Amino acid sequence: MTAGPLLSIEGLCVHSATGVAIVEAISLELARGEVLGLIGESGAGKSTIGLAALGHVRGDCRITAGRIVLDGMDLRLQSTEGLRRLRGRRVAYVAQSAAAAFNPALRLIDQICEGPVRHGLMSRREAEARTIDNFRVLGLPDPAHFGRRYAHQVSGGQLQRAMAVMAMSCGPDLLVLDEPTTALDVTTQIDVLAHLKKLIAGAGTAALYISHDLAVVAQIADRLLVLRHGRLVETGPTEEILARPQTAYARALVAERTGVALAQPAQTDAASASREASRPATAVPAAILDVQGLAVRYGRQDALSDASFALAPGETLAVIGESGSGKTSLAYAVCGLVPGHAGRVSLGGTPLAPGYADRNRDQLRRLQLVFQLPDVALNPRQRIGSLVGRPAQFYFGMRGAALAQRVAELLGLVGLDPALAARRPGELSGGQKQRVCIARALAAEPDVLVCDEVTAALDPLIAEQILQLQRRLQEQLGLAYLFITHDLATVRRIAHRVLVLWRGRVVALGPTGHVLREREHPYVRQLCASEPKMRRGWLEETLARRADPSTV
Repeated sequence: MTAGPLLSIEGLCVHSATGVAIVEAISLELARGEVLGLIGESGAGKSTIGLAALGHVRGDCRITAGRIVLDGMDLRLQSTEGLRRLRGRRVAYVAQSAAAAFNPALRLIDQICEGPVRHGLMSRREAEARTIDNFRVLGLPDPAHFGRRYAHQVSGGQLQRAMAVMAMSCGPDLLVLDEPTTALDVTTQIDVLAHLKKLIAGAGTAALYISHDLAVVAQIADRLLVLRHGRLVETGPTEEILARPQTAYARALVAERTGVALAQPAQTDAASASREASRPATAVPAAILDVQGLAVRYGRQDALSDASFALAPGETLAVIGESGSGKTSLAYAVCGLVPGHAGRVSLGGTPLAPGYADRNRDQLRRLQLVFQLPDVALNPRQRIGSLVGRPAQFYFGMRGAALAQRVAELLGLVGLDPALAARRPGELSGGQKQRVCIARALAAEPDVLVCDEVTAALDPLIAEQILQLQRRLQEQLGLAYLFITHDLATVRRIAHRVLVLWRGRVVALGPTGHVLREREHPYVRQLCASEPKMRRGWLEETLARRADPSTV
């Protein structure tokens, strides 16, 4: 082993096959036991740099210049077999989309144990025991049997934690963490961050921590590297950048997360929308969506029990709760994707069939779902124009030039260059793919949009643009939103009312300000106390308070 930095990247340049610069002249060093946070907007090059630390680039991209040195080894000079031996063992990766990373045909325990067994680090029995211990540490349900499930049988947050367990299985020297807490609720996020921090400090593991959430990065990163358009904008110790950002872009990121108003009309609009969200919701008799006694069961396990609410035209109802609380099950049941549920769902006063296939075309059009995981929701073989245009073609019979023009309009609405219509999903960033999903849902011109964590993969500035877009569409078209999220700041900005789920049951339902201010249920109090604050030491303070229930 060398006495120098564990990881050294010098003058890294990555280009697409068509010559588009993805990353330009990036240099960084990372010492053992150190955490470097990579922050910036969607498409800034964060994930590209993280993958380069494994000697890998996506799709048709290529490294055109620079050196990537891990513990004295130049990864660009290693053979394919050499890199295969290195990955997983010396350097491990936690992907942004766990659902796309797991093999759907294999049980979770088999995929997690494969690494340490194949690298000869331990026997299968030892690997299983260690995996179950890590399941327990990360708060996964029924740790002894959790690994017997398949990827589709667990929630998005649970799957993200399972992927963290897989990355830790070989005790790597370097962890590349690509948005590892994006899919987690704030209470679970604290436990995962604490465990990752303990792992890094205890084992001398270094980490590249990729995130768009400055409050999260502040708890774990020693230094920050701010990126935009593939270039380095600013770098320095975390505390200095949070307290005294030097560049306009870094100041904008900090200001957005702290709620400091920016000198832009969009912020004034956001503040106005926040005031609008505090108004009482439209009366229940005018509800466009009415849900009564909704229950969902998977096998012998109840995922959702007796959920009831009404949603009026032009209203936003936020649904919050911990991972596995039933949020996505509720969304799927409303949309008919979980046909085996009990209860009643009505749209515009007309009861809907439980199953998607038994609903008529107009009912399908009026109730649209934006999925949490765009990597799973978008067919990788289809071009973006085809994906976005399909609803316009299916519901309105659009063809040819009219369809192409509608696709361009929709891409523009969600802040994407219409030229992206010619690309495939694999050529876009995570945030861009999520915006494609939103554009596709809007193509159907729905009355109700069910949004399942639609801003989770987006950096704060782009997420705010998406929220402003949704508010404008709501004002113009009277759209109703069932908005599933774990971000309380987003809830406060956009939601007229909030529904809180805990262990599959509704524990709070009412105006947003009242529910989050009064905190009548113990879980709501814990949820609000777990909202990340953008200062060093907040994580440790919160864990100490949680150890003493009287302080929550």
